[in-house]
Amino acid sequence: MGVTATSAGQCVRLVPVPTPFGPARLHVEGDGPARLVLGHGAGGGVDAPDLLAARDAALGLGLQVVRVEQPWRVRGGRVAPAPPRLDQAWLTALAALPSLPGVLGGRSSGARVACRTAHLVAGTRGVLCLAFPLQPPGRGPARAPELALPPVPRLVVQGGRDVFGVPAACEGVQVLVVAGADHAFAVRRRDGRTREQVLAELRGGVTRWLRTVLPGETGSA
Repeated sequence: MGVTATSAGQCVRLVPVPTPFGPARLHVEGDGPARLVLGHGAGGGVDAPDLLAARDAALGLGLQVVRVEQPWRVRGGRVAPAPPRLDQAWLTALAALPSLPGVLGGRSSGARVACRTAHLVAGTRGVLCLAFPLQPPGRGPARAPELALPPVPRLVVQGGRDVFGVPAACEGVQVLVVAGADHAFAVRRRDGRTREQVLAELRGGVTRWLRTVLPGETGSA
């Protein structure tokens, strides 16, 4: 287990977890009465800016945060495996954690994994979806049925220019559309805002939502 300092002044505990597909790595920060667990996307790792913004929101509320690095990323792979392998590795990694109530989530592919598995993880109070890849551009079926799977409240934070589209709000699903942002929550100069402003909006939205799904654990009851 390694320990390194983060920019948020926290320490991150790096915990390897055996899975059927090789070791996953847990990036564990903070301690608290509840937990936010985040998975990365297919094109990046656990340090994606939107994941870090969501992490900071949860840490600011006194929650523990665990970012799950999938085995294929740990071994330096460039292509994510099929969804069943992602789901099984994720569930195996989560089973290594002490039981706490909390929220599952992730960005892009990681959000899909969280949606597909939420009903299997005891204590799940909500699912946080960052940049949910609703409709692959020009090909493939829509992933709206996956977003409908969790039996708990969901928050989708989506860039207004996301090439995968923007899910519609419906029963159990809140949608925060971040104007000007793309799938990576990057902005263009002509959008009149900075990426820092975009990430601050994301962080604020996640903070407010976490208070609604974890009121007792965030002091919001």
